[in-house]
Amino acid sequence: MKDLKKSRKQVLTDLTALDEVLSWFNQLEQPSIPKKVWLQCQLALAEGFTNAVRHAHKNLSPDVPIDLEVTLFPEHLEICIWDQGQPFDLEQHLQKLDRLVDEQAGGGRGIAILQKIADKISYTRTNNNRNCLLIVKRYQEI
Repeated sequence: MKDLKKSRKQVLTDLTALDEVLSWFNQLEQPSIPKKVWLQCQLALAEGFTNAVRHAHKNLSPDVPIDLEVTLFPEHLEICIWDQGQPFDLEQHLQKLDRLVDEQAGGGRGIAILQKIADKISYTRTNNNRNCLLIVKRYQEI
């Protein structure tokens, strides 16, 4: 399957980099992607990035980079966010999610938001001791 466009970005572990991340992402917007889907993906990227900063890199130096990649395909897009934190069992967390989400809390809903937005999410440990959060969102039927 041929991708239409692929872009990579690296930022430091800093929540203030979110504006830079979103600006980079918005430069990739294509007319073939419905606006609602694009905004959902923007939110998913923001949630994934802030989770990497707040949780995965919580005890790491702010100089440790977070790598981002967006690939646009004819019918879907993929967002990959690589962190260097400790492994995390996303599947186990998703199974417990309904009991954990506090609707009144100021935070802690990022994974629940990702699960609602994405058609697929995964979080896997790579061979180079990094973790990859993969977010897939379809915008056209196959």
